[in-house]
Amino acid sequence: MEAPEPRIAELLGYIVRQIVDEPDEVRIEEVDGRRVTVYEISVADSDRGKVIGRDGRVANALRTVAKAAATQSDKHVAVEIMT
Repeated sequence: MEAPEPRIAELLGYIVRQIVDEPDEVRIEEVDGRRVTVYEISVADSDRGKVIGRDGRVANALRTVAKAAATQSDKHVAVEIMT
């Protein structure tokens, strides 16, 4: 039985919406490249610091979650916080 395709964009969107004050402003764009899929996260200006976190800890945690979810399908992923 084949594992279901991970919905990484939905997962990232859910997590980010729980962190920010303006969840309606959260946008996750999936950009498929040749070797890697990039997930671009856009939030309201006032929420950018919350998504990045102190010393980038929240952003790194989001990257770790995305990479863990991608291992099921052998995808290579990257997460970028858009400024």
